Parts: sequence; C-alpha cells; structure tokens
Amino acid sequence: MTSEKAIFTAETFRFFRELKRNNSKAWMDENRHLYKAHVVEPLRRLLDELTPRAQKLHRGFSPSGRTGENFSRINRDIRFANDKTPYYTHMYLYLRCDETLGRPGGQLYVGISDEGVTAGLRIYRESRESAMACICLPRAVENLPWLARQRKKFSRKYDCYWYSTEKGKWTKRPGWPRGAKEWKKAKGWIVRKRFSASTALRSTFPRDIDKVFRHLFPLYSFSSLQQWKP
Repeated sequence: MTSEKAIFTAETFRFFRELKRNNSKAWMDENRHLYKAHVVEPLRRLLDELTPRAQKLHRGFSPSGRTGENFSRINRDIRFANDKTPYYTHMYLYLRCDETLGRPGGQLYVGISDEGVTAGLRIYRESRESAMACICLPRAVENLPWLARQRKKFSRKYDCYWYSTEKGKWTKRPGWPRGAKEWKKAKGWIVRKRFSASTALRSTFPRDIDKVFRHLFPLYSFSSLQQWKP
C-alpha cells in the first residue's frame, strides 16, 4: 500500500498557492506543465494506491480515471458565478461504487489545496433522484438511534457539518442533523478529517487516507447503497 517515496511534494502545495495569487488563463497556460506534473499525476498515483483497498470494502469501487468520475475539474464554470476567477484553487479525488454512478451519490474523497488535505465522506441532495434524497434521508429518519451512536463515535475526531437552505440560500450548520425534522431539511452532509501539508508529504500518507475510508465506509454504505445493515 505504501509508496517508496511520497506521492505529494512541496511543489504540489506551492502550485496552489501561486494559482491563488495568479488566477488567470495566462498564468495557467504558462504553468500547465506544473499542474500536470505536481497535481494531476500525483492524484492519479493516489487513486491507484487507494482503489485496491477500497475494493476490499466493497467490490463496486472502481476507478474511471480520465472519464471524469474520479477527479474534479480545475476549470470553474463562471457563467452564473459571482466569482469570475477561471480556476478552482483546490482539486478532489472521488471514489464511488458502481451502483451510484450516473446519479448524484455519496463520495469518499480526498481534497487538496494550498492549506493541506481533507479526506472523508460527503453527500449532497442535488436532485430528487440523488442517493441522499432516495436512500440517505428516508433511512436516517428510520434509524435515528443508530445515527446518534455514530455521531458520538465520529464527532470527536472528525470535522462534521451539514447544510440546509434558509430563504433559498445554503446555510452551513455544525455537527450532524439531529432528529427527523433536521434530517428532512438536510441538503448536504460532510464528515471529514484534516491533514496538514507536512503530513501529506510523507510516504505513508496513503495509509492515513485508507484508514479514514475504512472508518467512514459504514456511513457511506448507510447514505448511498441499497444494501445496508446496521
């Protein structure tokens, strides 16, 4: 599982710092080779390391790499955005089971930016067909005692928050939804762990991510998969 050398280097985080200072097409065109070498390729290596371990949790985890299911885009869609900078200053690696592909579902993810790395579970109610709407919320209402035990287990070591909408705007709320009323209002649910850039530079870092994914897989299964046992 562990690489002989670190996947990420100081150049990865330097790239995002410079992008934040110089968020323009001209700068990106000049530095795209750095983006490919220090961001894209390391994320692909990390995906290669994590996939076999994830498949031990559920055989449905499979990488699609270049097809777009496993990596976020660095280009921003600025057509309807207030922020007109053309590039995101972070990128994400996602793992999802095959049965959730083709519709919005939960993700085990790794996010990297100039500040460090986060890894965890995230799920959003993006449509009526999303896993959060069809699986997570109905299941949550029926399993509140189980969720209370999980909340107690994870809230000390993980950064947890959720979203609801107030007057049409998404509002971030700390912790987990509590009770059926809050779960029915939930638009998003995130349970994640933060890692410093210095931790991400270690050769053993994929082990840290693997540990997070193993801890959070029961929540992923609860929120996104048809088959689930408490």
